[in-house]
Formats: sequence, structure tokens, C-alpha cells
Amino acid sequence: MAQQLTRDEVAKHTSEDDLWFIVDHRVYDVSDFIDAHPGGSIVLEQVAGQDATEASYNLHRHEVLQQYTALCIGTIEGEQPEVIDQKAGDLSQVPYGEPMWLSKEFKSPYYSEKHKKLQKAMRKFVDTHIKPEAQEKEKNGEFISQELIDKMAETNLLDGAIEGKDFDYFSDLIISQELTRMQARGFQDGNMAGMAISLSAVLAWANDEKLKHRVAEEVLSGKKKMSLAITEAFAGSDVAGLRTTAELSEDGSHYIVRGTKKWITNGMFSDYFVTGCKTSKGFSVLLIPKTEDVEVKLIKTSYSTAAATTYIEFNNVKVPKENLLGEEHKGFVVIMSNFNHERWMMACMVSRWSRMVLEECLKWAHQRIVFGKPLISQPVIRQKIARMIGLVESNQAWLEQITYQMNHMSYKDQAKNLSGPIGLLKTFCTRSAHEIADDAVNIFGGRGITQSGMGRVVEMFHRTYKFDAILGGTEEILGDLGVRQAMRFMPNAKL
Repeated sequence: MAQQLTRDEVAKHTSEDDLWFIVDHRVYDVSDFIDAHPGGSIVLEQVAGQDATEASYNLHRHEVLQQYTALCIGTIEGEQPEVIDQKAGDLSQVPYGEPMWLSKEFKSPYYSEKHKKLQKAMRKFVDTHIKPEAQEKEKNGEFISQELIDKMAETNLLDGAIEGKDFDYFSDLIISQELTRMQARGFQDGNMAGMAISLSAVLAWANDEKLKHRVAEEVLSGKKKMSLAITEAFAGSDVAGLRTTAELSEDGSHYIVRGTKKWITNGMFSDYFVTGCKTSKGFSVLLIPKTEDVEVKLIKTSYSTAAATTYIEFNNVKVPKENLLGEEHKGFVVIMSNFNHERWMMACMVSRWSRMVLEECLKWAHQRIVFGKPLISQPVIRQKIARMIGLVESNQAWLEQITYQMNHMSYKDQAKNLSGPIGLLKTFCTRSAHEIADDAVNIFGGRGITQSGMGRVVEMFHRTYKFDAILGGTEEILGDLGVRQAMRFMPNAKL
């Protein structure tokens, strides 16, 4: 049992080799830690023997103190700690820190008890197994470990086969949003995102059943990896501008692929590439295995190289004809329909990132003391946070509405009816992220542009939210797509 101490006792320990202080009614002995303190010894000396609660929470997140529980030697007699220790798998208790459907006070027509069970399992798995590696790899830029891939495969996380037939698009939404909580934007994409946006094309469009089942088994078991290779230096959102060519051999048994792809997520460690190519009468999509004729080079971007962003050269690669996805020369349909799920996933994730940033701002404004008062006491700060709440909740509401439609439409009908709405949803989410990121940095000040400490989540979001605004189709292209699709359904008669 932790010992009970008085404030007078703590006040006696003020020397460099015998230094105690109080944070949240807990007593810490940092005598042997003072030289190892990341912020130096002086700041500790300045609070020696005192209640350092206000000073500590002006400098640290509570999770920092949780890392040094061994230094806690007791509590103040007759007092109880007030700050909540967040454990792996716990829901946030910060207002608006979780979507409404996870709050006891609110109901939702979309989620069942099985969805809640899935969320709870995912939260604990991410906190326990994924987040520690994500934080490490985000910093050192290394790719995801095979051990983590194997662990995800063992728990059916790669294929989402949670309770079989009960898995739906809301299950998919939960997994996407919970994975985002690793708070590592580069590793988030490095965590098999390439598979998530490419395997769906194989499952939906492969003409060879044996090929489809073999690739699915290899990838979902974690034995092999894959990525989507559409974008080129010449063609981003303008998919029609692709220059990579696929020419059918004289005997018709295989294609010869030559060209380049750029900004391909997970390309550095992929064994397969779902690749858009220009063919003699249009566009075709091929599943290209990694061979000695496929050369990959790492691209460094604004976020961590843990994403394995890649430049690819296809040097006359021979690809069996049975690796064609969909119909020859009609690959544009394959590419466009596959984009729907990718864009929807990006909306899931950036909306959850926005909520995490809102939560950070609420926590910081509550504990940061400025001019003798909490930052939240300032009306201008409350107005910024009010706007964030409106955007975050709007994102989630529209996302859930579209997800419900996806649950009640075939893949073909989704492509017909939801391409525009999903494009507009993604655009709204990333425009929201732009506004939220800007206000969050201003709320955090210098910490909002610092990659460590209190503002690290805000700094990362401000630096990387543009990935969601560009990848999968830019805001301008998707906004235009949404309006053009809506105009298809306009009646001919003058209204």
C-alpha cells in the first residue's frame, strides 16, 4: 500500500540529491531521476518540495506521468488523486472525445451490440499491440514488422472477418476509425493500407477464380503484401492521363508492361501491384507480381517513411493474361469503382483524426493556465472549439448516413449512386480538417508546431492532414465529381 505523507514532510525534501514534489495529490521522489529528466534539472529544482500540479500540467500530458509511476512514493494524507488514469482499451471521458454512439447518454439506429463488442476489442488491440510499434516506427521511419502483420492476421484483422456474416460496413468503419487512434499518420498508411485499397479490386474484378483465391489467402494470412499502383508523375486525379503501357504478346499469353508509378503507398514491401495501364483500345487493370523487372525506390514525403511511399519502374514486365482484372480496355470502370471504398475509408480516418484533435484542444484548454486563468475561460477559445465540435459531429453524421446506404446497396449500385456523395463527403471532411488544424495550432501556440510534448498530436495533424485532401482524388476533382453526378439526376423540365 502506498504510504500517506503530509505536505509538511514533502516540503523538507528540496536538495538536488533529495528532491520530492506533489502532482495531483501524489508524491514523487525524483532524487535519482533529476539528471535523466528530458527537460533538465532546473525545472525540477524550481518545484522542489512544492505542489507542482499546475506547473506539471502546463508542460506535460498526463500520460507522461503514467510512464513514471515507479517514482511515485505515496499520496498526500486525506487527499485523493483527481486525474483519471487512462488504461488500454478505455473510452475517452472528454466531452466529444468519442462519437455519440459510444456514449451511454445517446442512442444510435446504426450500431448493434456486436458493433460495440468489436469496437471494444479493436480499441484494446490497437492500444496494446499497434500503437507502441506505430509510435516507434513513425519516428525511425522503419516499415511495419512481420510480427505485427502476423498478429493482425491471427486475429482476422486483415480481412475483417469478425463473426463472419455479421461484418458490415459499420464494422469496417469501426476498424478504420480505431486504427487511426495509433496517432501515427505515416505508420497509419504503412499499416497495410495498400492492401486495403487494392485487394478489393482483385476480389471484385479478378476473372481467374484460382488466382483470386490464391492471392486473397496469401495476403490475408500476412504471407504477402500488395498495393494499388495507379498514380503517375503524369497522372494523379487525371487517371485518363496514364502513360504506363501494357502490350499483349504475339501469342496472346501475356502482357508486357512498361512505365512508372509514383507515390505508391506500401510499394517498398509489396509482392503484388494492382496496376492501371494504357492498352491499345483504352485502359486495363493488371495484377502485377513483384519480379526482378520491377524496381522500387523510396520517396520521402511530409510524413514518416514508415508509409513506404514508392516510385516504381516496370521494365518490360511479363504479366500472365489471366492477371487481367475486369475486361480488357475497360479498366476505367475497375479503377473508378475501387476508388469509392478508398475515399470512404479516408473519410472515416480523417474524421476520427479531427475528433482526436478536438479532444486534445479540450484537454489543453482545460489545463493550460494563462494570465492566471484556464485557457478555456477565454470566449475566443470557446468559439474556436464550438466550431470544431460542429465540424466533427457533422463529419460523423454524414459518414454514418452514407455507410448505412452502402450496407443496403450492391457494389454496382454503390458505384452508380454513391460515387458523388462519397466524393463530396471526403471533400467536406478534409476541408473541415483544414479549419480544425489551423485553429488547433493557434490554441496550442508554439506546442502546436512541436513534434514532441503536449502538442505532438496537433502538430502531426497540421503537417499531414493534406495527405487525405490529395490522395484518392483531390478536393477540387471530387467536389466537381459530386456536382456532376448530381446533375445526371436533374429532371429535364424547367422547375
